[in-house]
Amino acid sequence: MQASELGLNDAWLAAGFVRNLVWDRLHGYENATPLNDIDVVYFNSEDCSAEADERYEQLLQEKSPDLPWSVKNQARMHERHGHAPYVSSAEAISHWVEVETAIGARMNDAGQIELNAPLGLDTLFTFTITPNPRHAIASVFAGRVSSKGWLERWPKLKVQGLNERKSLNL
Repeated sequence: MQASELGLNDAWLAAGFVRNLVWDRLHGYENATPLNDIDVVYFNSEDCSAEADERYEQLLQEKSPDLPWSVKNQARMHERHGHAPYVSSAEAISHWVEVETAIGARMNDAGQIELNAPLGLDTLFTFTITPNPRHAIASVFAGRVSSKGWLERWPKLKVQGLNERKSLNL
């Protein structure tokens, strides 16, 4: 079962699924780097329960058990960082930690790929990792850069806009 077959409102394959593909191609990798998860994001303000997300993940796992699915309703994600409630997946994505991660993709009914990149695409193609000013928690950004191993996996990447570069051993 493809994520689109779930019929979720305002749904996108997002974050590392898209970002990693671009970074792999920019680095000339023939094979995709392994994914920690495949983020499926959607927006449903009428059922914000984590249990709904778990049901969707289970459906995806049943059809594609070898893939690491992660399904999250963006209608409740504002609570994680104390933001005002979001009104759409695009608004939620616009608050993600890194500019380059704030992207989603999906196939439309005509078989064309649509992108949801509320912060734009420019930096995604410039070998950078940039903190999102809308997220504005530098320690979270620094922790992600360090823990995710992006600079080891994609050595041409450069961290932008981070004063804690020394804490990352960059």
